[in-house]
Amino acid sequence: PLKLAADLEAAGVPIFGTSPDAIDLAEDRERFQVLLQELGLLQPANGTARSESEAIRVATEIGYPVVIRPSYVLGGRAMEIVHDEVGLTRYIQNAVQVSGDNPVLIDSYLSDAIEVDVDAIRDVADDVHVAAIMEHIEEAGIHSGDPACSLPPYSLPDSILDELSRQTGELARGLGVVGLMNVQYAIKGETIYILEVNPRASRTVPFVAKATGVPIAKVAARAMAGEKLADLLKTYTSTAVGDHIAVKEAVFPFARFPGVDTILGPEMKSTGEVMGLDEDFPRAFAKAQLGAGNKLPLEGTAFISIKDRDKPAAAAIARRLQDMGFHLIATGGTQRFLDAEGLDVEQVNKVLEGRPHCVDAIVNGEVQMVINTTEGAQAISDSFSIRRSSVTNNVPHYTTMTGAAAAVDAIEALRAAALEVAPLQAYFEASF
Repeated sequence: PLKLAADLEAAGVPIFGTSPDAIDLAEDRERFQVLLQELGLLQPANGTARSESEAIRVATEIGYPVVIRPSYVLGGRAMEIVHDEVGLTRYIQNAVQVSGDNPVLIDSYLSDAIEVDVDAIRDVADDVHVAAIMEHIEEAGIHSGDPACSLPPYSLPDSILDELSRQTGELARGLGVVGLMNVQYAIKGETIYILEVNPRASRTVPFVAKATGVPIAKVAARAMAGEKLADLLKTYTSTAVGDHIAVKEAVFPFARFPGVDTILGPEMKSTGEVMGLDEDFPRAFAKAQLGAGNKLPLEGTAFISIKDRDKPAAAAIARRLQDMGFHLIATGGTQRFLDAEGLDVEQVNKVLEGRPHCVDAIVNGEVQMVINTTEGAQAISDSFSIRRSSVTNNVPHYTTMTGAAAAVDAIEALRAAALEVAPLQAYFEASF
């Protein structure tokens, strides 16, 4: 489609909106890097490779783990987090088939970073409207279609939000976008990295329109046809987005596919979305969970098994659950850490340690919530049965600490008061 658009443009056929060359500029790694350098914007350390040996060299220079993907593909197809050279060698043979003649893209994996989606519109008069800044609840490294996200952001300071808006405007003008654009950022500490720019509409557009009361697809289409944003945006009025919180949650088909792992990664797995609206984040998140079919427990037993890096955060979450009256069980390493933190936690066997083990407890209905984080190919494989049994037995389970913390926020809110329901139009001064 990109080549066809370029051929049409070369033949004198008018192309509405963003030009084919601008689209190629955003997709071509070398050209895009030059633009970012000119604009003074940052990317994670990265490189490109067209062969296995070149991929090994680039990944070694960047340092493992790395995120690797073919270029010019959608949905995170064949995108992976690779932890070592063995995994890279296994991956590259399949990825090259997906990528064809295009290079494979290799990026440094930013652990414990916050990912953000930004949707924006630029018109022919060079005016840029930032339609939405959405904070992912799960940390960076998960495909942008799969995490829950909050509009407006629920934890980012105004200084970061202002800088995200500025960088988005610089990118839209630098690329020459006319119409919609989506940017994915990762925030690590105070540093903002650009992960990807899509000079087109993103899957977040319907969510943004419902959450803000502004039909941004319609606005963008008219801007592509030459109308000015200053005139278009006067037509639509809504309350400020800060008056309510909208949480988007992904819906997954895991229950229908017994062999599929539920752990999230760079390749998109969701098949639908729901939205929760309320006056604060915990209640909006609770509504989104219910809409996605995740019934949050108000009491019972929580099973916790956490990778070492997550244990300090797990202690705070476990204490909140225990304060609400939840019984806690955990595998050996996690149990010992939580016990040292002054928590009353019962130890349960890992599957490899013999029965009765943690999966038996889930299958037998003894567990009402699972918090399980892991990393590394072997550890992910070993904990597969935990995730699968949670899905099979309809037990809500969280594979990131940020997701687990949001779930505990929602449980506290649900225990405090019943949820209320209002029509979408009630959140705005005027419906559209």
